[in-house]
Amino acid sequence: MADALQHILALSAFRLQTPPRGTQPAARHTEVSRPLPASPVRIATRASPLALWQAERAGTLLSETSGTTVDILPLTTAGDRNRRDAPLGDSGGKGLFVGELEAALSDGRADVAIHSMKDVPTVPPAGFTVTTIGARADARDALVAGARTFDALPEGARVGSSSPRRRAQLLFARPDLVPVPIRGNVGTRLAKLDAGDVDALVLACAGLDRLGLGERISQRLPVDLCLPPPGQGALAVEYATDRDDLARLLAPAIDSRTERAVAAERALTRALGADCTTPLGAHATVDGERIMLRATLLEPEGDHARSVVDAGTDPLELGDRLARALERLGAKV
Repeated sequence: MADALQHILALSAFRLQTPPRGTQPAARHTEVSRPLPASPVRIATRASPLALWQAERAGTLLSETSGTTVDILPLTTAGDRNRRDAPLGDSGGKGLFVGELEAALSDGRADVAIHSMKDVPTVPPAGFTVTTIGARADARDALVAGARTFDALPEGARVGSSSPRRRAQLLFARPDLVPVPIRGNVGTRLAKLDAGDVDALVLACAGLDRLGLGERISQRLPVDLCLPPPGQGALAVEYATDRDDLARLLAPAIDSRTERAVAAERALTRALGADCTTPLGAHATVDGERIMLRATLLEPEGDHARSVVDAGTDPLELGDRLARALERLGAKV
């Protein structure tokens, strides 16, 4: 009986290794690659309510597209600790919101970090890769002013925003307005409006929508009035460049239209050498292979604006081309 069993097992092994009659043996290839990361994938995020929502959303996308589970690691960044109402550039720039998260990637506490793409510098530190994850939300800016629209704001209205881009565009459209620096998370800013510290706020539509506060939006500002910052409305995922396993895991969760649009906007920003202190607006839309990119660079007090628009199929080339076009118009960063 033992000899018969061994014979059956040997025959089965032969059949698994032998091609059907009339076919040539398939070439054999050996590929060594890192396996997908063991579940759960650890996601580093800021600890604000909006950031936690974004991390949960990214985790859901990963679970839906790859079947993995996730753990959320909330962290307090330097940008969260610094709550002064000064412009972000005066406090250290966008890197204030990503440094602690990148440290968590470096020391192994986290596998990926989730950011708002508009907060991520266009040149990541050496050894890190940044891509989008999921489809983009509404990229426009929102006016929060009770029942008033932008045109109906009273003369001299105090509008809360610490963004140089928003300040310049508001003053370009309405020189009578008084921009008021304001910092803090969405809830903190809304509380200052409700307390009468300002007459209106300009915030991102995406943040209000994601927090279920869309009803607070008085007007979704058209891009002709207030061109959003590069990357607004898109989620960013950052990971170590040598983690090929993570690249494969993330690939199905990337929305190609969002990725190409944001790549064009960030290429423009990078080519200009711009950062969060630059009053630069940029917004791309994708229709098939065609990318339409608009950009506006303003003087800080909104007394002059240079705008360009063009289309192409290569996001990096398009962004660089529009940067050169702005420079030919005399734009300087």
